[in-house]
Amino acid sequence: MSVHKVIATSRSGRWQGRLDAVPPIAWLALQAAALWTHWRWAAARVGDGSDDPLGVVALAALLWAVLRLAPALRGQPRLGWLATALGLSIAATVATFIAAPLIGALLAALALATGLRAFMPAGRASLPFAGLAVLALPLVSSLQFYAGYPLRVLTAQLSTWGLQLAGVAAARSGSAMTVEGRLIVVDAPCSGVQMVWMAYFCACAVAAFGDMSDRRFIAKLPWIGLIVLSGNVLRNSVLVLLEARHAAPSDAVHQGIGLVALALVCAAVVAVVRGGRDARA
Repeated sequence: MSVHKVIATSRSGRWQGRLDAVPPIAWLALQAAALWTHWRWAAARVGDGSDDPLGVVALAALLWAVLRLAPALRGQPRLGWLATALGLSIAATVATFIAAPLIGALLAALALATGLRAFMPAGRASLPFAGLAVLALPLVSSLQFYAGYPLRVLTAQLSTWGLQLAGVAAARSGSAMTVEGRLIVVDAPCSGVQMVWMAYFCACAVAAFGDMSDRRFIAKLPWIGLIVLSGNVLRNSVLVLLEARHAAPSDAVHQGIGLVALALVCAAVVAVVRGGRDARA
């Protein structure tokens, strides 16, 4: 071995030894503390009612999953992932001044998830943890603003086709439907944004608490999207048909149908994520 290789190996060993001296949880806690301005913004957004508090559930699940995984975390972190986490942390700080606060918080969440990835045991899925970190942010109102209308149009169109196949006179115009001569608007709650959040939360939580590889988790994601879309279209079709043929359903009936559809979607997501054999990445 050359002198340069010996020196490089020695230096690498010294750096690795210094990193090993700090417990993984302490590293993650320090990184989270360094990104505190983003968490303060997220807490303020939820506190003033600007967004649904669903993220608190994802945060609790993430903390529980990390603490549960703590004994299995690597003593020797992967330096490449640590460097990536540092880069994302810097990007999150820069984004605070040049972009929307949500962009900075999103980068901060990914930075923290990448820092965790550096310490995770080989073969263990890290994407579910990243998903929980992102879902812990106040996202719902922004998703409703940017994706709500396209989702309402898609839901209305698919519901229209489904009712037509069932022999019901239906047509779509924008995000509204004409069913048996009655105009019915597919409003914001029927966009399915909250159902999307709940479905992917269930998927990430089940994967984070299970012994799963990233490859298997990624393979499940398209099915989750299909389940959510099908559940939302079914819910919307039932509500639209009830409103077209009878008086507008009461809030209790509306909420009841929505909860049943949500429960079926979440149950199907959990079954899909848990099912099948694992293929280690």
